[in-house]
Amino acid sequence: MASKKLMRSREHNIVAGVMGGIAEYLGWSPLKIRLLFVIISSISAAVPGILIYLVLWFLMPMAEE
Repeated sequence: MASKKLMRSREHNIVAGVMGGIAEYLGWSPLKIRLLFVIISSISAAVPGILIYLVLWFLMPMAEE
């Protein structure tokens, strides 16, 4: 059984593939993950959400082709 790795998505990317990679890892729809991210970021005045996204962008490796 192959272990899943958290990687940025090449298939489901709009900006950097971070939300698409999280969706693939969890087995969820990328749209649901993006909506959840926007809602949580809006509730928290968007600054923490944007910072978390940028950190994940630099820490998560890009998925291989």
